[in-house]
Amino acid sequence: MKLTRSALILLGLLGLLLLAAILGPIGSPYDVGELSDNHLLPPSSHHWLGTDLHGRDLLTRLMYGARISLLVGFVGASISLLVGVVYGLIAGYTGGRVDNLMMRFVDVLYALPRIVLVIVLISLFDLKLKAMLDGTLFAPFATHARLLLLFVGLGLVEWLTLARIVRAQVLTIKERPFVLSSRLIGQSTPVILVRQILPQVLPIVITYLTLALPAVILEESFLSFLGLGVQAPLASWGTLLADGASMLNPVETPWWLIVFPAAVLVGCLLLFNLLGDQLRRMGADAGR
Repeated sequence: MKLTRSALILLGLLGLLLLAAILGPIGSPYDVGELSDNHLLPPSSHHWLGTDLHGRDLLTRLMYGARISLLVGFVGASISLLVGVVYGLIAGYTGGRVDNLMMRFVDVLYALPRIVLVIVLISLFDLKLKAMLDGTLFAPFATHARLLLLFVGLGLVEWLTLARIVRAQVLTIKERPFVLSSRLIGQSTPVILVRQILPQVLPIVITYLTLALPAVILEESFLSFLGLGVQAPLASWGTLLADGASMLNPVETPWWLIVFPAAVLVGCLLLFNLLGDQLRRMGADAGR
């Protein structure tokens, strides 16, 4: 499947965003946690996007926040991709009662408010996970227990749609001649799934990944905005929006603390969704 010019442009813009997240805070003249007396300065030649309540450069914090938001998005989407693909392959290839039982389980999970499940997971296991990690070789990760729970929680609620899509594809693919031939020569089920069927559903999986990423990033930002996601000293786009919202008042409104984080978040989500739309169109054209 050859990428179109629009898809290449979108990939280039996303690459620039990723590069800014990785290298931006390193090249910035300001430290991400550096406090100063430059409280709530509007955008200027010294601070292109202004400063926050503690005098920290907003542009530097936005680039640092991109690291956390994109990391949660990539890890969460990867977990959902792994679970959804494996679940859909097994359900579709096995068929019969096993398939019916597995898909009824998916229907039950669909009926539950997924974001509430993540909130419950974080509330129940945040302190427990920190206590488990303290005093072990993984003690340095104890302060980031909330981040680990976000990885797992968001990943485990986003796989349902992919499982249904993969299952539907497998139901059709498993009746094709090349799969039937593999059965006749005695290939095992795992070999058929990995070598014969998985490559056929891979384009759909890649397209889904571009749609799962913005969904996970948005959910993380929402949780962080509510104070249930990323915690200090870490920062994400959601926490930056929450900081900006806390500064709104009738007397003085530092608009840059809301406008710039929101614009970056919306721009990132828009890029991923446009890329996913381009990949869907390319897949549809290739299938004609």
